[in-house]
Amino acid sequence: MMNNVTKFDAAKSNIEIEEQFDRVSRQYDAQRHTLVPCFDDFYAVAVENLNFPTTSSPRILDLGAGTGLLSQKILEVYPKAQLTLVDLSEKMLDIARLRFEGLPNVSIEQADFTTFEMEINSYDAIVSSLAIHHLTDDNKRLLYNRIHPALKPGGLFVNAEQILADNDFMQDLYHKQWCNKIEHSTLSRQEISASYERIKLDKRATISAQLNWLKDAGFSQTDCLYKYYYFAVLWAMK
Repeated sequence: MMNNVTKFDAAKSNIEIEEQFDRVSRQYDAQRHTLVPCFDDFYAVAVENLNFPTTSSPRILDLGAGTGLLSQKILEVYPKAQLTLVDLSEKMLDIARLRFEGLPNVSIEQADFTTFEMEINSYDAIVSSLAIHHLTDDNKRLLYNRIHPALKPGGLFVNAEQILADNDFMQDLYHKQWCNKIEHSTLSRQEISASYERIKLDKRATISAQLNWLKDAGFSQTDCLYKYYYFAVLWAMK
């Protein structure tokens, strides 16, 4: 159980994250291809490894769904999927509501995904993109331990995420490569500065640590299916 200081810090962090992403919500989608230089492959690998028949209607939970980019990619392949999107930022979800307006198979809930109640043995897949790295390592582990029982037997967890390199030298290389790309992009100086501010909220973890946490949570198969500097797609099967 978290002590009072930890609870306060977690609540403060959630408020900071919500405020940051509320401010950027209108520009968020337009900036993705620039801020995620590997955007197309990053999302393609995440979706194609859900491995459902394209005519099926899997029940999928999207944690930290933001404006619904990952869920949209899923619906393009699995149009009958029953999707639930959960995010802390109401303004990000407002964009998701417009994106999925009129779709009865998509539900949207404003909530902290770390405490969102997940039914046991209920989901064919739980997915997340660019969200879990905002959690402390302890809270990542707690979340993974909550995700595992919520999946049906054989269910999948797919996390398209920002990760930490194994050492400072490589992390510095990753960061320099990313900065070089956005500094030479079409983003305005204000947009670039805002991006630098947002990454200060990041609490990334290494691939190896997260795969170990997933194994500890009970997943039978785990792997990193894709990596581009500090963007990676982590995959696990119950």
